[in-house]
Amino acid sequence: MNNIQADIDAIGQIDAVASILEVICRTTGMGFAAVARVTDAKWIACAVRDEISFGLVPGGELRLETTICNEIRQHQQAVIIDHVAVSDEFVNHHTPAMYGFQSYISVPIIKKNGEFFGTLCAIDPKPAPLSNPETIAMFKLFADLISLNLNIVEELAISKSKLLEERKTSELRDQFIAILGHDLRNPVGAVLNVAQLLLRMPLDDRIKRLANILQDSSYRMKGLIENILDFARGRLGEGIQLNRNENVPVAKVLNQIIDELQVIWPNKSIETTYELTCGVNCDGERIAQLFSNLLTNALTHSINDEPISVHVKGGNSEFSIKITNKGKQIPDEVMKRLFQPFFRGEVVPEQQGLGLGLYIASEIARAHSGIIEVNSGSIDTCFTFKMPLEQA
Repeated sequence: MNNIQADIDAIGQIDAVASILEVICRTTGMGFAAVARVTDAKWIACAVRDEISFGLVPGGELRLETTICNEIRQHQQAVIIDHVAVSDEFVNHHTPAMYGFQSYISVPIIKKNGEFFGTLCAIDPKPAPLSNPETIAMFKLFADLISLNLNIVEELAISKSKLLEERKTSELRDQFIAILGHDLRNPVGAVLNVAQLLLRMPLDDRIKRLANILQDSSYRMKGLIENILDFARGRLGEGIQLNRNENVPVAKVLNQIIDELQVIWPNKSIETTYELTCGVNCDGERIAQLFSNLLTNALTHSINDEPISVHVKGGNSEFSIKITNKGKQIPDEVMKRLFQPFFRGEVVPEQQGLGLGLYIASEIARAHSGIIEVNSGSIDTCFTFKMPLEQA
């Protein structure tokens, strides 16, 4: 019954239906016209124009077996009767006798998906000249028009439902980003501060080792939260946003990242080369984040005793960061998906992660109108970030 009420409501939303029924009555001279929803169990009036006191209103029901519309539902063809009393087929039919009409016309309403909806019908106790091309064409045109509008109403309902879901998603997104940006990041920052404070104190070896673990884990959690936050913004929100500044001291920014990561990987060597003729117009924090993700990747997959090379170059037209590490060659199948979110390739102990670092780095590069290129061979792997300076 809920679906029937939805169909009645759908017809009620079509403003043209009232005009259609009025035109039918005026054109044919018939006193009752209706749009009926006909199922395999029910005949329900969805819209009615009643000038003969037939007694039906929208939502009113006739027993299905007593209607000709039940037959139309099965063969889906129009039925037209000019005068029941002289009709060989309908003179003894139970429906005209029960409802007292002499003229009748009913045309099936077929929805755009091919589903039978019901009928557009009219009756009158007097005969009426209905079996003419003009009247039949008018009814079929009106039936098609109602079908078209039903489709529009359904699509609008779907759009409203999607809009409501998107609104809910937007609210969840905002809550999610707020949790990441405040409720998680702040406590992690506090833990990191405590760890750094402990390391400035005279500690025995065991406590110092625990404080180092605490500090390293805090750095790692901070990086994971930043990546998840950027992924949420990129997929659910406004994307990677830049706050560009002219003449960013890139060397200073990158050295700070190197110092932080050396705390986590104290046994690995990082060799740096800077060829910068000027400051860089960029978002310094985002470039630092990109560099941190690329360098972390290199530190994670490099051979322990081999240094990691960082070559930073900036001139008149291009700025680049090149990070090279010795290690296994990246397989071709992994290379194809390297910058996809949540893709981690081969995961080994102590190298677990969410698989967002390279994806976020590529998005930051894209936001700077730049790219990240990867070359991997049997000896070493090189990630190179390039961005044009003339577009800054």
